[in-house]
Amino acid sequence: MKVLVTGAAGFIGSTLAHRLLDRGDEVVGIDNLNDYYDVRLKQARLVRLLSRADFRFEKLDIIERKTMSGLFAAIKFDAVVHLAAQAGVRYSIENPSAYIDANIVGFLNVLEGCRHSRVGHLVFASSSSVYGANTRLPFSEHDNVDHPVSLYAATKKANELMAHTYAHLYGLPCTGLRFFTVYGPWGRPDMALFKFTEGILAGHSIPVFNRGEMVRDFTYIDDIVEGIVRVIGLPAAPAPDWSGDRPDPATSYAPWRIFNIGNSQPVKLMRYIEVLEQCLGRKAIVELLPMQPGDVRATIADVSDLEQAVDFRPRTAVEEGVAKFVDWYKSYYK
Repeated sequence: MKVLVTGAAGFIGSTLAHRLLDRGDEVVGIDNLNDYYDVRLKQARLVRLLSRADFRFEKLDIIERKTMSGLFAAIKFDAVVHLAAQAGVRYSIENPSAYIDANIVGFLNVLEGCRHSRVGHLVFASSSSVYGANTRLPFSEHDNVDHPVSLYAATKKANELMAHTYAHLYGLPCTGLRFFTVYGPWGRPDMALFKFTEGILAGHSIPVFNRGEMVRDFTYIDDIVEGIVRVIGLPAAPAPDWSGDRPDPATSYAPWRIFNIGNSQPVKLMRYIEVLEQCLGRKAIVELLPMQPGDVRATIADVSDLEQAVDFRPRTAVEEGVAKFVDWYKSYYK
């Protein structure tokens, strides 16, 4: 297949690109290489990709309508995996306009490109953040998600709705994937595991919000990527039993579908830190802080739909995943 990966210099995007190349696909990657976090890390991910055959990179910004239109006009893609976005829950409180630009305007440009060039399948990143104020666990795609607690979450829910509109109007197969707390080698420096590792090795205190009373469905990067790859090969199709009298939020009469991708093994944040301490051979200096605006106390994914559809569910335990991250971190930063 010829696959477009947006956000190809990012954590998930770069790992996915390698996986697609490994199976023989041709990959075009785009990224604007913004400075939300260390650009050198993004460039290092790109260097690894550019050394491979069948990978082509274009530095461009998804919010630039004409540039995006030109890309889709020049290259016919079998599938598009849209991962480019302004990430981060807390940052959305400080810089809301960045999320409207990248996550709403940028996604519209991707949808328009897919529509006009008749892309076979659009797979796009949503987030467990869309569950917002929901408290029934595990989180199911079949539950309503109408009470976001951050603008980031609101933009991801908006992406799901925008994609449904294009599936309805133009028959564009769209599948949204709600990722649950992704971690692993080549990860993002703004994520907890990266910050905790950096702090512990430097002998600094690490901030632990909600006084450590947090539960997360930590999902290893290779599991996320395996889920994406399998979903690419299963374009969304109309659900034959969908009814407007009892509308299912996860499926549709249009070629549109939503899946969770999570480990389904909730881990308390303090246990996560304990595993990291064991891998580093050092104790953390923990600074217990109150709950942060936009955060939720617990996330657990119901992945039964994903498993039924593509015969896969994430299984990597945090003990294994954190150890692999620490090995990479020590090697990369020497």
